[in-house]
Amino acid sequence: MIVPRQEEERQVLSRRTLVGAILGPLVALSLWFAPLGMERPAQHTLAIVLLLIVYWVTEPVTYGVTALIGCFLFWALGIAKFDLAFSGFADNTPWFLYGAMLMGQAVSRTGLARRIGYLVMRLIGSSYSRLLLSLIIFVFILNFLVPSGLAQLFIIAPIAIGIISAFDLEPNSNIGRGLFVILTYCCGLFNKMILAGGASILTQGVVEKVTGQTIYWSQYFIAFLPVDVISIVACWAVTLWLFPPEKKDLPGGTRFLRDALNRMGRWSSDEKKTLVWLLLAIGLWSTDKLHHIHPAVIAIGIGLVLTLPKVGVLSTRDIRKINFLLIIFIGGALSMGEVMIHTKAVDVLTRVMLGWMTPLMMGSLLSSSVLYWAGFFYHFALASELSMLSTSLPVIVHFAATHGFNPIAFAMLWNFATGGKIFVYQSAVLALGYSYGYFEGKDLIRIGLVLTIIEGLILLLLVPIYWPLIGLQWKL
Repeated sequence: MIVPRQEEERQVLSRRTLVGAILGPLVALSLWFAPLGMERPAQHTLAIVLLLIVYWVTEPVTYGVTALIGCFLFWALGIAKFDLAFSGFADNTPWFLYGAMLMGQAVSRTGLARRIGYLVMRLIGSSYSRLLLSLIIFVFILNFLVPSGLAQLFIIAPIAIGIISAFDLEPNSNIGRGLFVILTYCCGLFNKMILAGGASILTQGVVEKVTGQTIYWSQYFIAFLPVDVISIVACWAVTLWLFPPEKKDLPGGTRFLRDALNRMGRWSSDEKKTLVWLLLAIGLWSTDKLHHIHPAVIAIGIGLVLTLPKVGVLSTRDIRKINFLLIIFIGGALSMGEVMIHTKAVDVLTRVMLGWMTPLMMGSLLSSSVLYWAGFFYHFALASELSMLSTSLPVIVHFAATHGFNPIAFAMLWNFATGGKIFVYQSAVLALGYSYGYFEGKDLIRIGLVLTIIEGLILLLLVPIYWPLIGLQWKL
């Protein structure tokens, strides 16, 4: 079932990338020479940004290379000097992500993540309802350990497949569809509420670049803590409602989980070392407002310690498995934002993109809802949430700073809005989960719509009531 679906996707992608490879330069050149009456640096910057958007949507080359092409063109075409065109790589944000990815690689390589998953499931119970809840909680926990939604899905997918097999049901059963679609969805949802993963770390970096303000790990975590709790319960309840299970109890009960743990054997020394270093990192992140050590310093420091002999667990081969293209993408996206600000292209985009929004920004209740749903629909146009954030966050932060709003609160909510998805193309994580063949596009639409509405309703209490209580004001 998986192979035909992947082959069909490959053919569609091939046609799309060919169109994108041709269309991108054409639309960029059209904007470059168009008589629009705006300042040339801003117009030329927007032409290159438009090229990047087309390439990110159609993917004739991978997203990291596209970001690097943008940096090169800003420099080579004289729009910005080298130190500005590549300024994002001198920022701490890409290296924050690198440190977090080293930590995630250690968790995956040692098997610590799977062991924690089985322990959580054994603790909560072996009925389908409890297994579903435990797996959703496990995805949430993975965000503290593995900063990539794709890596999280790679870890949890074999566990989910094993559970579906243990129920002796087909992949298209309610248990198979419900379990896989919600776990796939959660792998792209919870990392919007924790300073982990590319999207949240990019959000922090853009805010620091544009405003000079730091978003602390603890501040981000506390701000979304109520949403985390409600979302876990909502994901669990909605899945049971939309996909009622054919069987309520797992055959063999807790024996299945006990056998899975027995096959893993005793705790290895590498697992213990990894757990100690990760707990230290989480402890330092949780108290960063007290000691003021930047979250990036903690991530890079712990990540590098994990590569050292004796005290660490990662080999050279493990380090080479890190996805450096994601790090390049983050650096390139931050560079693009800096160039947009320097050439005043961001002012033009603010007027075009958000001019309609200004009359609606009257209070925290209405304006937060407007921003959330604007982000949700804007995500339809740009398939990748990273592409969506890289092109829109500088505009959003600039809009907030010039209209009396808190740029940190605006950026955090805009990033949160990318968690709401209803189509497979909107995320690489969704595409990966879909490729396993356990759910259809209509299953994602059903669960995505319900959860997106629930998240939007949560904001009605979060932004005007809870955020001011923790010192996160919506307006300055």
